[in-house]
Amino acid sequence: MLKIALIIGSTRPNRFADHPAKWIAEGAKARSDLALDVLDLRDYPLPFFNEPAPPIYSPGGKYNEPAAEAWRRKIGTYDGFIATVAEYNHGPTAVLKNAFDSAFFEWNRKPIAFVGHGGAGGVRAIEQLRGVAIELQMAPIKHEVNIGREAYLGVIQGGKSLDDFAYLVEARTALFDHLVWWGDALKGAKAARPRG
Repeated sequence: MLKIALIIGSTRPNRFADHPAKWIAEGAKARSDLALDVLDLRDYPLPFFNEPAPPIYSPGGKYNEPAAEAWRRKIGTYDGFIATVAEYNHGPTAVLKNAFDSAFFEWNRKPIAFVGHGGAGGVRAIEQLRGVAIELQMAPIKHEVNIGREAYLGVIQGGKSLDDFAYLVEARTALFDHLVWWGDALKGAKAARPRG
């Protein structure tokens, strides 16, 4: 069974991210191939990246900032990740990008999936994060959940649940299926050929 972290990528008051985070967590409970933990960035008040050197050049990728070091160690315990992605001004939140910057080796060779929300379902922010994930030697999977304006307003103003949108439920299932496939493949490859 894969150990997956769901990272809530927004910390602002009244954030929408709580809706998809709860919905993803509920969907994960029905799965026997993964165990999901929720990592809320509100609970990890990371300083903005200010290390004297990039972690790739420090022994063991350690961080000087205690909060970043604790985050790095936490991230290292997971086999893969899902991140909720709020889109602001066609990009991801600063706190989510900073969370990626606050670890390095711990992200390597692990899959990541995205659940975006915003006017266009978070697609522009997710596209930026795919490049970040690749630089961190992660495997961003193709399948994602995009909560656009219709579903967003349905939840916020119409009293609906994300389960009321069949295409989102289908996307969530595909996200889980492909995240597990990549997680199993990468975990097996890492066991067979550990980093030298």
